[in-house]
Amino acid sequence: MAQNSSEMLVINKLLNENKIETDLVPAPPEWGTVCAIAIKINEKELETSKNLLQLAGFFNTQILEDRKLKLQGLIDKKLGLVVSEEFINILKKIENGEELNKEEIIYLLATDKKREVDTIFAAANRIRKETVGDVVEIRGAIEFSNYCRKNCKYCGIGGKNSEVKRYRMSEDEIMEVVEYLQSLGIRTVILQSGEDPFWTTPKILSIIRRIKAATGMRITLSVGEKSFEEYAQFKNAGADNFLLKIETTNRDLFKEIHPDDDYDKRLQCSKWLKELGYINGSGNIIGLPGQTVEDIASDIEFFRDMGINMIGIGPFIPAKGSPYEKLSHGDIELTLRTVAVTRIVCKKVYIPSTTALASLSKDAQVWALNAGANTIMLINTPKEYRSSYNIYDNKNMVDLDSAVYAVDKAVNRRLPSYIKLPNLNLEANNKEMLS
Repeated sequence: MAQNSSEMLVINKLLNENKIETDLVPAPPEWGTVCAIAIKINEKELETSKNLLQLAGFFNTQILEDRKLKLQGLIDKKLGLVVSEEFINILKKIENGEELNKEEIIYLLATDKKREVDTIFAAANRIRKETVGDVVEIRGAIEFSNYCRKNCKYCGIGGKNSEVKRYRMSEDEIMEVVEYLQSLGIRTVILQSGEDPFWTTPKILSIIRRIKAATGMRITLSVGEKSFEEYAQFKNAGADNFLLKIETTNRDLFKEIHPDDDYDKRLQCSKWLKELGYINGSGNIIGLPGQTVEDIASDIEFFRDMGINMIGIGPFIPAKGSPYEKLSHGDIELTLRTVAVTRIVCKKVYIPSTTALASLSKDAQVWALNAGANTIMLINTPKEYRSSYNIYDNKNMVDLDSAVYAVDKAVNRRLPSYIKLPNLNLEANNKEMLS
């Protein structure tokens, strides 16, 4: 565990140059914050790695064993009477901190037995509490452009959708919202857009630097596929996190929903982001046409094996003017099980209670928090533009009021102490809700 991300990248490069295989992974629970990244090595390479670090002058790195997270009390005597033997065996593996295989992940996703589902949620919530705590992190999103050169079939702002009223925010408009977010105490701003050719690399670099200079806030970018050099420039300018969702790891399904995208390119971009030391975000859509629970299980394995730090899981919701506008939305219950199973498998990661869930039910964000989620993203796009960022229909414009509502209704959850509550429309803005 390095002192900071820059040192981590230098150490990782040093080890790789000396033929030591490494992997950048979310740090174990006892190692710092949720967003901390650790360098994982094989135990056989430990002494060689220590010597290399000392020779290079790295004396303050922490080297700790990657211990299994064990949970006790998931299984009681009565449980065996109402659940399957296979489910009990999976629970035993979860209790012992053992890695689940794909068949076991599929079982957890597919079960509809109430007692089994309740136990899955309870296990996920235990792991969430042990790894990331009770605080629900609050982020602020600015959807600064709805122009897009892509034509993803599930998305309402695809370039060929002539029904969309297009807009681009100026730097000054973005900064006005950023300063408002800072006044609320929010520490991370998410800059999200379609893949807009107008927003060139120099323009994105300019707004990153301006935000950093004026506020020092952490910056998450969600601006699509770029080159390695562009990602590196954004990181050097001050971007901290990057969200680029895989959406599905089924190659055939990926091609079907992304007619002008390439799966291998998306995968390469995700690897570059990891290599550059970003807090790396991905995610999937639940309820895509032709998707199976086997596909979703593969997605979860991808998140785990890639060491993804932020995992956004939301139901498919049709969008007006898109090729999929007449399809039904994804299943809320399967989405919640996916949130829970992802927490069980991936453990110390950010999992948002997504806007898409909130768009299907006011209380769905509460349910997701109770299933293991630990983040809520506010929609802070100016009102005159919000309805035009119609990636799906009837999008819930999640604000601080609704975030406070969700945290208040969820079991034993708290707002971050950094949030400055204004005069909300709720009775929940009391000190007990703050960490």
